[in-house]
Amino acid sequence: MLYLKEQKQIALHVACGDITDVVLDGSKLIINVYDGMLINLLELGKRDIENAIRWQGLELEVVICVKEAKTSKAEKDIARLKAIFEDVEIKKSLFNPNL
Repeated sequence: MLYLKEQKQIALHVACGDITDVVLDGSKLIINVYDGMLINLLELGKRDIENAIRWQGLELEVVICVKEAKTSKAEKDIARLKAIFEDVEIKKSLFNPNL
């Protein structure tokens, strides 16, 4: 990540700091991502990430693997609210009827 910062790739540097699901499979570094904005940024910066890895003396191919989130952010927030405020009632949103 230091390499990305030194190369003035600040957005990519920050995005890589948010990566938590990574698998090393032979010569492949598989980055599993769920966030749409993060996916695009990593796809566009894939070569820069590979250069950063080479800078560390490793030869790995970066693979961006898009995973579907099992629960939406809204569902996670609702569950968190229900855990904090046990008797909270969640009503459907006019802006998002899927809630």
